[in-house]
Amino acid sequence: TTATIYMLTGISIGTIMVTSSNSWMLAWLGLELNSFAILPLISKTKHPRSIEAATKYFLTQSTASCLILFASTINAWQTGTWTITQMPDKLPSTLMLIALTMKMGAAPMHLWLPEVMQGTTLLTSLLISTWQKIAPMVLIFTTSNHLPSNITLMMGLLSTYLGGWGGMNQTHLRKMMAFSSIANMGWTLMTLTSEPKVSMINIMTYMLLTTPTFILLAQTSTKTLQDMTTMWTTSPTSSITLTFLLLSMAGLPPLTGFMPKLLILNELISQNMTAISIATTMASLLSLIFYLRISYLTSLLNTPSSSTSTTKWRQNMNNLKMTQMAPTAVMSTTALPTLYP
Repeated sequence: TTATIYMLTGISIGTIMVTSSNSWMLAWLGLELNSFAILPLISKTKHPRSIEAATKYFLTQSTASCLILFASTINAWQTGTWTITQMPDKLPSTLMLIALTMKMGAAPMHLWLPEVMQGTTLLTSLLISTWQKIAPMVLIFTTSNHLPSNITLMMGLLSTYLGGWGGMNQTHLRKMMAFSSIANMGWTLMTLTSEPKVSMINIMTYMLLTTPTFILLAQTSTKTLQDMTTMWTTSPTSSITLTFLLLSMAGLPPLTGFMPKLLILNELISQNMTAISIATTMASLLSLIFYLRISYLTSLLNTPSSSTSTTKWRQNMNNLKMTQMAPTAVMSTTALPTLYP
């Protein structure tokens, strides 16, 4: 509809403003536009749960925006400039890190993300977990040389563990994908201060993996683990593709998702942080549990008499969405040689 196109344009303009700005004021304005433009999309279904999700999203994003404005004001007061790259003092840089990780949904400011994603549609959840992370991620990448490394590492490790633990007990796929997003943000934060380019490779690969996964779930109207059990009889190709995508997100070799994790662990070990790299690897096993759980239900389990289920008519194939899904799904599973440095 016209309203949806209008809102998507607002989200795009907000992100472009942030990525192209050199001043904290312009970046703050872009983030505000980004947050306000997506609120109607979250509450589009007119359900009490979606209204609640939109309210939670608004409150957390507003709090983070206030912190960004507060940190940039302190920095301007100390340095005499609003330039993003000049943030030498510890206090504004720490406040900025907290604010931007809150906007992205990393631990310990992560509790809003599963609730918001559960309360909205699958495609809006895709926007929240991919496009909405671009603007704060660019700002973190720009200020990475000034961020406190100890706090960043601690937040990264906490995110990987809380993302893994939180997703293990979920039956709703949107909440599971939200905790997967939290765990992945943890991996991104691990090398942010030492090798930010690796962190950017990780977040870009995550977006590449998440896009076809959400499109597949939306195409087959799959929202819970119970829906997964009937997917094989209705669409075998979709279930096989989804299995490979989930295993790639888990970071299993030879799939694409393995490479960013290998690069991050390699960087941590080269920085003499072997204990932290071992702890991060152990945290990825927690995430692997629920990825394997979904994969098992999708492709290895056929329910009795599921072929007579009425749910096989739930598919709503859309040519535009399928053309978006096909190349991203291929890249998400077979692009490992192209990412190898």
